[in-house]
Amino acid sequence: MDRKKGRIATLFSHLYFQVIFCVLLGIIIGVIKPDLGVALKPIGDGFIKLIKMLLAPIIFGTLVVGIAKMGDMKEMGRVGIKALIYFEIVSTLALIIGLIVVNVVQPGAGMNIDPASLDAKSIATYTSAAKHQDAVSFFMDIIPTSVGEAFVTGYMLQIILFALLFGLAVASLHDKVKKDMAIKVIDSLLYGMFGIVRMVMRLAPLGALGAMAFTVGKYGVGSLMPLVKLIASVYITSFVFIFFVLGAIAWYNRISLWKFLMYIKEEILIALATCSTEAVLPRMLIKMEQLGCSKSVVGLVLPTSYAFNADGTAIYMTMAAIFIAQAMNVPLTIWDQLLVLGVLLFTSKGSAGVAGAGFITLAATLASMDKIPVAGMVILLGVDRFINEVRALVNVIGNGIATVTVSRWEGAFDEKRATEVLDGKVIDLDLAVDN
Repeated sequence: MDRKKGRIATLFSHLYFQVIFCVLLGIIIGVIKPDLGVALKPIGDGFIKLIKMLLAPIIFGTLVVGIAKMGDMKEMGRVGIKALIYFEIVSTLALIIGLIVVNVVQPGAGMNIDPASLDAKSIATYTSAAKHQDAVSFFMDIIPTSVGEAFVTGYMLQIILFALLFGLAVASLHDKVKKDMAIKVIDSLLYGMFGIVRMVMRLAPLGALGAMAFTVGKYGVGSLMPLVKLIASVYITSFVFIFFVLGAIAWYNRISLWKFLMYIKEEILIALATCSTEAVLPRMLIKMEQLGCSKSVVGLVLPTSYAFNADGTAIYMTMAAIFIAQAMNVPLTIWDQLLVLGVLLFTSKGSAGVAGAGFITLAATLASMDKIPVAGMVILLGVDRFINEVRALVNVIGNGIATVTVSRWEGAFDEKRATEVLDGKVIDLDLAVDN
């Protein structure tokens, strides 16, 4: 009996079990007491805010240290170019797979929605933001008015730009003592930030409970039946992408996809429950380094992948655009659909750090085509939260695999270390937030 109690106590001590338990509890609360579920929203929001509080300094610090430790601008440029090539190829595959599935399944067919019957006021925030998403304003927005503005607003691309410039400045210092001192100071601050992350992650189960209770309590399940086909299509497409595309890339890197998923299971569960990839970025930075990826490559690739390698978002946006056309009986030729794909290749990049980024980007895409009514996005409002879960899931896994791939291309991946970590032979106490 004592041994059984000990096993149960050990099980409850693990973060992943606590998150699963609280996710299930959140679903139950949302079903039985919807009003209570909606009232628990601040708990989930509070957890996300605690993590977002740390993102700007962590992203800045990891990028600066990563670039400074490379020491060679040619090396940094080489890693950056390889990363961008990888991001573009894989996200294009995600867009193509989404396009194929939405045409085969046709989840929007038969809905016969009249554009005149839709209330576009509910998406006014997103469409007004989309009006400013032209190429010139996009690049101008990357440059902050001041450094402080970038950190206050938390706009990831602005932080990345400043970190790149600062990292290059540190790397170009000729005085080795000053250079090492600058790196050491920022590295020490990072250790402090990750210490706060370990404290905040103890609240992850509560954050998952609040977020899940709100989702189920607010939107329910029965009210979404007409759109279940779209939700199912996005989920199936996402899992096909994970196990076939990312699985093939993991095999190329000589690591087991399943073992990798088990290695980041806590991050997967937290992203799934909170619909946020940002919530797990600090832990992913630590885990990818401990897996055997070079610290300098992790510091450069992982933060930028959050802005340029949103595979889950790419799948969703191509399927959502065609779904709206199907639901509103808008005929699209193969060339029209290829145009959608082509536009999304550009608009799906760099939206990280913007509130409602997926909706804003989708609105910008539809507006630029002048073929699919932007007002059709109203149809998606009720299911966006549910689809956000799998988008976050795919993005987290995809960014991890991207970091491993670029590290291997650079010869900066310790395969032996990765095998030991994935087999559970190496346990780093830096991640022991659940002890």
